[in-house]
Amino acid sequence: MNVHLPSDLLRPYVHSYRIVESVHGQVNRVLPATSLVMAFRYRGRVSYEANHIKSDLSTMVISGLRKSGRLMNYEKATGNIVVLFTETGASAFIKEPLHELFEKSVSLDNLSGYRDITQLEDKLAEANNDQQRIRLIEQFLLIRLQYIKPDGLTNHALRHIHASNGSLRIKELASLLCISQDALEKRFRKVVGVAPKQFANIIRMKSIISRSEMKAHRLNELAFNAGYFDQSHFNKDFKTFTGLTPTDFFRSPVFW
Repeated sequence: MNVHLPSDLLRPYVHSYRIVESVHGQVNRVLPATSLVMAFRYRGRVSYEANHIKSDLSTMVISGLRKSGRLMNYEKATGNIVVLFTETGASAFIKEPLHELFEKSVSLDNLSGYRDITQLEDKLAEANNDQQRIRLIEQFLLIRLQYIKPDGLTNHALRHIHASNGSLRIKELASLLCISQDALEKRFRKVVGVAPKQFANIIRMKSIISRSEMKAHRLNELAFNAGYFDQSHFNKDFKTFTGLTPTDFFRSPVFW
């Protein structure tokens, strides 16, 4: 996997591009992230398993935020470009309500403004290198970029949630921002794609996992400090998030 940064024009909206190629085939565990993703496959075949259900991925797909992990199956000789948006970036390219994509992966040609995209598929397959493919993707995105005014309140909410590692109560967050909880949730879902509580849960679990990688024996303590006072509740949320128990997860192969 190689990571590339976006051009200056797209930097406010796109975090990075990942070129994911599999020579011999690979299965990888992908954990929930905090932003939407577009994926463009230029060769091979990709499928995923979520909640014990296996599905094939379309050649060009948009994936919403999720509360649970997935097993990605990259078959032999597969090549993909993955566009990782910033946490508020996807709203500049998608006309549909982002929260309707929660827990879903949808073929791009189902979205408004993306009906006729077969030419891009052909050009990506014909490109000779990563730079050419990324240039094609950037041209594709720039044509569809809607210049919208940044939502300062939602950005403030994101900073507070990150600063608390996801442990901040949404009622308290709304009070800090001097807005009703209902109004906050409506604006947040529109720009980010999930309610603030769901987003905070992703941040909280990712924080626990990232810190426990180095100190696995302190997992229970980290969970307690993150607001879990019941071990069974934590174990249930952990398995929903990763698909595995804490013990099995940290013994498993590499994950993203």
